[in-house]
Amino acid sequence: MREITYLEAIREALQQKMREDDSVYLIGEDIAEYGGAFGVTVGMLEEFGKERIRNTPISEEVIIGVAAGSAMTGMRPVAEIMFSDFITIAMDDIANQAAKIRYMFGGKARVPIVIRTAGGGGTGAAGQHSQSLEALLAHIPGLKVVMPSCPYDAKGLLLASINDDNPVVFIEHKLLYKNKKYIQHVPGEMYEIPLGKGDIKRKGKDLTIVATSFMVQKSLDAAEDLKKEYNMDCEVVDLRTLRPLDIDLILKSVNKTGKLACVEEAPVFGGFMGEVASQVTEKGFDMLDAPIIRIAGRNCPVPYSLVLENEMIPGVERIKSSIKKMAGLSQGKE
Repeated sequence: MREITYLEAIREALQQKMREDDSVYLIGEDIAEYGGAFGVTVGMLEEFGKERIRNTPISEEVIIGVAAGSAMTGMRPVAEIMFSDFITIAMDDIANQAAKIRYMFGGKARVPIVIRTAGGGGTGAAGQHSQSLEALLAHIPGLKVVMPSCPYDAKGLLLASINDDNPVVFIEHKLLYKNKKYIQHVPGEMYEIPLGKGDIKRKGKDLTIVATSFMVQKSLDAAEDLKKEYNMDCEVVDLRTLRPLDIDLILKSVNKTGKLACVEEAPVFGGFMGEVASQVTEKGFDMLDAPIIRIAGRNCPVPYSLVLENEMIPGVERIKSSIKKMAGLSQGKE
């Protein structure tokens, strides 16, 4: 069975869908000859030509405005925003137009646009190129928000996102693109993973860890260490999509384990895991044997210094320490 990287899985999904459907095209900065900032679209210009691999000026408003307008007229654009931080520049087009059009037109107009973007830190790219803004996006009614954690999910979720008739923000983590540690068997044929369905990446009985994107991989590493060191059996739930949220899967896991740790890269204040914790408290309070904990980024911009960045973003050791403290195994360090 072949194994491919996260980046290769995303590129394959784009290629296969574009071969199947002429209404799908790509638009963004430097995605043609250069192949995109992270190399996802390398080689696609030669196959599909400049009509379907469209370079744009350095203007995120233009990218989303053109994509949303063409989506309303029958196209299925995949718009690339180089860094998720730059989504803020196009928020009027995203939040006030694309997200609301179908509702405000009574379903008569559709906006089947996918906004692909690279999120997260860990590369020393500092505060304006390293943010995790998913909570901001998930707050907006009308948007779907997707955060794949592995190659298999990346391909299936991207194909489902392109086929969806609503605007989808598809957040890809920079540290997963070419990471050989996380290569995975990915079927060569097209397949979809339904939006709004989470996945249990590791079964366990003692504690539930809910995580997103690269934090899923860190949580899996932490869970393996906790099993070896303390015989603690953690279940790791990958949300895969933030909106729609698979709250039923989370509640099912919490009902089994009685404990919940929520892990995310974004700053803890106002983070998306606050929504998860709130819903579990409202719908499953009697299932809990201990207070829910959140393990998240520090409440500061992402530092340029890699030493400080690694302190700001949760790592495996901080995840382990927080869970040990929650379980009474040690004092831990938050």
